[in-house]
Order: sequence, then C-alpha cells, then structure tokens
Amino acid sequence: MPQYLIERNIPGAGKFTAAELQAISQKSCSVLNQMGPQIQWVHSYVTADQIFCVYRAPNEQMLLEHARQGGFPANKISEIKTTIDPTTAE
Repeated sequence: MPQYLIERNIPGAGKFTAAELQAISQKSCSVLNQMGPQIQWVHSYVTADQIFCVYRAPNEQMLLEHARQGGFPANKISEIKTTIDPTTAE
C-alpha cells in the first residue's frame, strides 16, 4: 500500500501540551476506525508550527477525507517513493 507524508500547518503545534496531543491523536484514531483498515497512521513528527504525518492509504483522496472528517488541515500530501538511511550508503 502506498505511503504518504502529510504536512499539516498548525501554528503553535510545538507548544501543545501532552493532553492536547492526546486529544488530537484520539480524534484521528476515531476517524480512522470509522473509515476502516485501508487507511493507517504510522507516526507523526511535531515541529514548531507543523505536524508531519506518515500514513498508508490506497490514494490521496482517502487522506483528504480523513482530514476533513477530523477537522485538521492537510496542506500538502506527498507520496513517499522510497526510504533511505545510513545503511543505504553501505
């Protein structure tokens, strides 16, 4: 299944409390449970003003629907073509 990187512009995201991040995560998981197993949240990275999320989904439209239902932005969606790390250099 394709993997995607979603950029979510959320001013002040890096200052969210643990409780706020938990609430966002719970909302996302609730929407995912309703949408079914075709869409999966892998993990996210929180920076000062953005959250970068890695998802598996059959297409970009499903990711946009997840964002719509969850009430959070999906400012840019990019399909991940491959992953590299230090072992790629070996």
